[in-house]
Amino acid sequence: MYAQPPLVECVPNFSEGRDRAVIERITARIAAVEGVRLLDVDPGRATNRTVVTFVGAPQPVVEAAFQAIREAAELIDMRRHRGEHPRMGATDVCPFVPINGITMDEASELARELAARVGEELGIPVFLYERAATRPDRANLAKVREGEFEGLAAKLERPEWRPDFGPARPHATAGATAIGAREFLVAYNINLNTTSTRRANAVAFDIRERGRMARVGDSLAGPIARDQEGEVIWEPGALKHVKAIGWFIEEYGIAQVSCNLTNIHETPVHMAFEEARRSAEARGMRVTGSELVGLVPLEAVLEAGRYFLRKQQRSLGVPEAELVKIAVRSLGLDDLAPFDPAAKIIEYRMTERRVGPLAGLDLAAFADETASESPAPGGGSVAAYVGALGAALGTMVANLSAHRRGWDDRWEEFSGWAVRGMRHKDALVRLVDEDTRAFDGLMAAFRLPSSGPGESAARDAAIEAATRQAIEVPLAVMRAAVESMDVMRAMAESGMSSSASDVGVAALCAHAAARGAHLNVRINLRGVTDDAYAQRVGTEALELERRAAAAEVEVLALIERNLARPDAV
Repeated sequence: MYAQPPLVECVPNFSEGRDRAVIERITARIAAVEGVRLLDVDPGRATNRTVVTFVGAPQPVVEAAFQAIREAAELIDMRRHRGEHPRMGATDVCPFVPINGITMDEASELARELAARVGEELGIPVFLYERAATRPDRANLAKVREGEFEGLAAKLERPEWRPDFGPARPHATAGATAIGAREFLVAYNINLNTTSTRRANAVAFDIRERGRMARVGDSLAGPIARDQEGEVIWEPGALKHVKAIGWFIEEYGIAQVSCNLTNIHETPVHMAFEEARRSAEARGMRVTGSELVGLVPLEAVLEAGRYFLRKQQRSLGVPEAELVKIAVRSLGLDDLAPFDPAAKIIEYRMTERRVGPLAGLDLAAFADETASESPAPGGGSVAAYVGALGAALGTMVANLSAHRRGWDDRWEEFSGWAVRGMRHKDALVRLVDEDTRAFDGLMAAFRLPSSGPGESAARDAAIEAATRQAIEVPLAVMRAAVESMDVMRAMAESGMSSSASDVGVAALCAHAAARGAHLNVRINLRGVTDDAYAQRVGTEALELERRAAAAEVEVLALIERNLARPDAV
């Protein structure tokens, strides 16, 4: 595994969602910075607000954010801004989110660096919020934005609200900006079959962490309850890490519960949806669907898919694409507009393709590519692919068994095996391309110059490293293939008897994959100069092949017993 380079996400919200020309000029500033990738631009007409998402290395991201904030300050006049969403500035908020190879403390330092530039160079007051906040009372964005643009001048006159950077007075047209660092936030709106903002707010108060103001007596119209110090008493809502309000969206003609999910590990998307659904039903309404604003992590969508499959008592060992479809349908993410996973899931936007070039070929094209004059793909890639087919067959039998009539009480048992089989299948599919990349790396090392001073030693070191990689990949194929045979053994023992032949083919494929990968390990071990390494790897590979052979014999014996039964179904 190679260390991933630092990658940070930035999600500025600009107070313009209707003028396409303004939005394009702001986002063009971001896209022009080298080392930054613009992932999503999500304008909202009713909110008059655009959420922009881009990623990159830390310093390019800071530069892109500064250029966008400067452009927004020139183009957006907050004195004329109107919209459904709370706001206090042309660039209302600008959070940094650590993705890979960067800590939250480092992301907070980026926020401070940007805030200093914005305050000093642009004359815009800046509040640091969330994890970058300098004071506890500024961690909450809603508190920082309280009073919005219209109340900003009076707020900045109060000593306790002196900005962290910039002047203690609003920028004439750009207002103020909140810059911070936070965990991944999901902006998520839940659609109701009502036009009533008041009723949507009632649902929002039910589910959000802050809840609602307590009232004296039983009446909702009674006086607000206060403690001995005169502070308002709040009745907490059902869900932690959820901020929510209700609003009416004119372009859709419906009311929504607009949520910010600030910790989707503790309160995932599907939990917010389900809690809103229960609250709405208790109040005589119905949730008709939902929408994701901006991007969402893949795991949040997959976990939603798994949740709804569990509710149906169906196997979770299905392909990733199927989990995404289940989540989209169950959450009603295409209620208001088509939901395109390639555009809305952050990992899909960051990666051009979900599988390698070989794994992405159809069967005929893969066979043709293998048959061509090129030495790659070769036996290693084919062994990995055969192993993937074996794991897929074992998974299929587990899924069929989970759904078999009369075995409803065993669905979790078979679902667990299907999940394991799918994991092995996915690993082996990835190794199809890894093997060819390892071969290409070895050939590249052999082509390095060796005549100059130090070149020979460098070439020898590169060849040794590349040779080890060409060994480790088929060794990984062997491990995955052997581990996948646990699924086949379980299905041969207790799966559907009518699928016994499928399990047999799966076991044959897995053994073939392990034996074929072992041949690759052996041929590449000849080029290793480290005898201790060669001994260790050679011993492990021999043991893996022994286990694969034994598992095949065991599985086929179980299948023969099943096939001999006259009542096998």
